[in-house]
Amino acid sequence: MHRELVGLSSMATRPILAELSEHLRTAHGTPVRFDAAGGVEIARRVREGAEADLLVLAAGALTALEQEGHLLPGTVRPLWISQVVAAVPDGTPPPALDSVEDLRAALTAARSIAFSTGPSGTALVDLLRRLGLAGTLAGRLVQTPPGVPAGGLLSSGRADLAFQQHSELMDLPGVTVLGPLPGDTALTSVFGAGVLATTTAPERALAALGLLASDEASRLAAARGMTPADPGRRG
Repeated sequence: MHRELVGLSSMATRPILAELSEHLRTAHGTPVRFDAAGGVEIARRVREGAEADLLVLAAGALTALEQEGHLLPGTVRPLWISQVVAAVPDGTPPPALDSVEDLRAALTAARSIAFSTGPSGTALVDLLRRLGLAGTLAGRLVQTPPGVPAGGLLSSGRADLAFQQHSELMDLPGVTVLGPLPGDTALTSVFGAGVLATTTAPERALAALGLLASDEASRLAAARGMTPADPGRRG
């Protein structure tokens, strides 16, 4: 019997990969297990020579690791697009988010704003600069440690507005997701996958990668708030 394949991933794709791993095991006889942590932590592990077969990360981090030789050449492919959404604690009157002015009002009214590390956090900080609010909100921004969902600060009362990938907020208790950001303030991240250079089973890892990029996997990902990165695939 083949050994179980091991994948590394960021927290944003953890819920999707948990479901896909079970699907690959039962429907395709391909045992795969993904270990998830913050994207920065996962990239550090890869650079330090972590032994695994597959890697799922945001496109920018994946490209950097490929260029550094940590992934088998030609194996990187885009998988899913994820939107950053806003959320508030359950029971809080939800602010409108129909326009950029609505977003400005929600941001300036918030006493504490939680956001994550990784691509969504970087994009949010850039957005605040673009809106001219970076200085105004500097003392109200709370960045969570790697791997810790920003929504956790909502349920604990440490923040009254949070921004993170939809997949990481949608099932958290005590959290109400407001939806994606309006108009040209919308923030998206592309997540992709590749085969790690440390794999001892490259052919099996490539086959599993193909299953992760399939239409079947895309439909499962859609239920977790992500859409296919390839416009030719319909979730």
